[in-house]
This record gives sequence, C-alpha cells and structure tokens, in this order.
Amino acid sequence: MSSLDTYQVQLVDDSLSVGALKFGSFTLKSGRVSPYFFNAGLISTGPLLNSLGTAYAHTIARALSTPGSKRLPAFDVLFGPAYKGISLAAVTAVLLHTQHNIDVGFAYDRKEAKDHGEGGRMVGVPVVGKRVLILDDVMTAGTAVHGALEMIRKAGGDVVGVVMALDREEIGHEGKSAVKELEAELGGEGRVLAILHMRDLMAWLRDKGRYEDIERMQEYWEQFGVKE
Repeated sequence: MSSLDTYQVQLVDDSLSVGALKFGSFTLKSGRVSPYFFNAGLISTGPLLNSLGTAYAHTIARALSTPGSKRLPAFDVLFGPAYKGISLAAVTAVLLHTQHNIDVGFAYDRKEAKDHGEGGRMVGVPVVGKRVLILDDVMTAGTAVHGALEMIRKAGGDVVGVVMALDREEIGHEGKSAVKELEAELGGEGRVLAILHMRDLMAWLRDKGRYEDIERMQEYWEQFGVKE
C-alpha cells in the first residue's frame, strides 16, 4: 500500500504522462548528474494544472491546521515568482477557495519594471502590510525564492512561508540544507514545505517495483541527500 496521499500519487502520474517528471540520467546546472528531473513548465493544460493546484491547496490547507511548531502561519497573499510561479499562484488561489474555503489574494512580479500604467515590478494584490506565502516549483539551491523574498520585503510584505512542488532534499555545495537555510532566513515561525520530496519519489518507485530506478536514486541520495 502506498505511503503517499492520493493527490501526491496523482501529481506524480500526471507529471510522468507529459514528461514533466523523468527518471534516467540528467546533468543539472550544478553539474551533478541526477537520476531524475522535474520541469513544472510542462504542466500546461487545464487537467494538469488542476492536479498541481489541488496538490498545492491540500498541502497548504493541511499545514495551516497542523498543530505545534510545524504549523504554517496564516497568510493573506500567494506570491508566484515570474514566470512559472504566476500560474501556480493563480490556480492555487482558486482551488484554495473552491476546495477548502480559504480565500486569499495572489500576486506576482515582472522580470522588468513597467514604467507606465500602474508601473513597478509587482502585479496583483498589494503585499504591503500583508503576510505572504511564496509558491515555487523545485527547491535545489533556493536562488529564485531568495530573490522573491527580498523583493516582497522591499515592497513592505512579510513572508511567512514557502511551498514548492518538489524538494530535492539536497545539500548545497557547502554541505548545508537549502531548506534549513531558507527557514533560518524567514525566521520566527516561517515554514518551508513541499508537496513532494525526493523520498516520496523513491516510495512511488518502490510501489511500482522499479528497482533499478530506486538503486540509482539511493546512490544519489547517499552522495547528495540531506541526512537530517
């Protein structure tokens, strides 16, 4: 019996169906040769976005009601870093409303500031004085999230957490966990969450009896995985 929730299994299955998730051998920007690769940009149809948005919404709703130190603080705005994050924030805001009766705004940034109309780089619900939750696709080094965090703070917002589709659970080149570093930067009750982790993908492979893929994943985990 799978250890994953239904929405997690659905997201893995749907991602595989369009090549957004692949198992094999892939050279990452870091130079590491990974046994899997995830590209949320290929999740680009109504049904696929519904699957991904449902997974985000379930993850967020569950974390909001989790007791103790793992609880996600309440928030007012979902922020999606351009460009992939824009659709993520929009569809998740809709599904939080329709599936969980949680009503929040959403915002995103432009790659370049606009000098006419409303101007600036921020679009959507103003974040000044608001509690903001950032959505991202994959956490490796966290570079995109750090940029969004700085932008939101400059605009007067308070980032209370980050939710990503996939946490690769890798140590950085300095031997530290990118997630732990980001939570430290958020400070206080700030939380970093993920729909799926590398260990979840390994559980899915185990359920499917894909033992060669599991072996490659395990070797990669032993070399680069967070052991905390």
